[in-house]
Amino acid sequence: MVQAEPLLVTFVRLVDSIPEPPMPEQRQRGRPKVYADRLIIKAFIIMIIRRLYTATGLLNFLDQETALTDQLRELLTHNGQFPSRRMWERRLKVLPDSLPQQVGCLGRLLVEALQPWQHSGRAVAVDSTALRAKGGVWHKKHREQGIIPHSTIDTEAGWSKSGYHGWWCGWKLHLACAVSSVWIPLAAALTVANTDDASVTPALFEQLPAEVRYILGDTHYNTPAVRQDCQRRGWWLVASRRGPYPHTDRGVEVRRIFHKLRSQTIEPFNGLFKDVFEWGGQVPVKGLRRTQLLVLGAVLLYQLVLLYQFQRAKPLGLSVKALLRAA
Repeated sequence: MVQAEPLLVTFVRLVDSIPEPPMPEQRQRGRPKVYADRLIIKAFIIMIIRRLYTATGLLNFLDQETALTDQLRELLTHNGQFPSRRMWERRLKVLPDSLPQQVGCLGRLLVEALQPWQHSGRAVAVDSTALRAKGGVWHKKHREQGIIPHSTIDTEAGWSKSGYHGWWCGWKLHLACAVSSVWIPLAAALTVANTDDASVTPALFEQLPAEVRYILGDTHYNTPAVRQDCQRRGWWLVASRRGPYPHTDRGVEVRRIFHKLRSQTIEPFNGLFKDVFEWGGQVPVKGLRRTQLLVLGAVLLYQLVLLYQFQRAKPLGLSVKALLRAA
């Protein structure tokens, strides 16, 4: 069956399905926004799918005289006005501030629609994954001396080390994902690589659905602060414990079951996500803000793909890369 409208247009229209985040208690200073955040997100969905990483690239794409770009320009027009290049640049620059809330809102909508915990425990797995910075690496000795030996180095990136990746220079994508038959990202944040995983959990927890009862994490999340936060919210934290193996305490068998569920959820999803957007090597942009914009926007796009598949009764989470290529 041939789709009536282009896939790219369909994904842009799906942005209207995202619930509005709660309004801030205090009115923001300055002039009121002429163009809603939703319109800016629509444009950025186009940018991610078509791999356009600047406002100029977006405008050059939309300037092409085709039936597709005519439909897209109409969706990005408000009261007969189309944003200028400068407007796109300013609004895209501040968009990362609202993207975690947008991801959380769409994640809660997906949980309500897909009912992933209907036949399983209401668990969420949390983890971080490495994203290497674009260009060369800034070694410690040069950083301490204030020397930038090559112009390709992203000076905002940080260093970190893990048992799987070893040392890497770049960023951490922090994710909370539903433990179920379909992997649903529910919350996301992006930081420099040397950020402690546990310090990001309050921002992730704030976006999780009310139905959650179990939080599954590795040893990095087994801290008094995270445990107290979970208790305050009425959740059970099940996290790996430090110390020599085998553990012999009474909860070891329960943790082993939950740890297996976590390893079958968040870890393969991290690999799938980077494969879909082809970030196994390096992210294609430089700077913390631009990387946050791209990566968090990609998480939002992945959620939109799940919503698209659900609405059309297609297998959830399958052939995502091929679907985006077709758009």
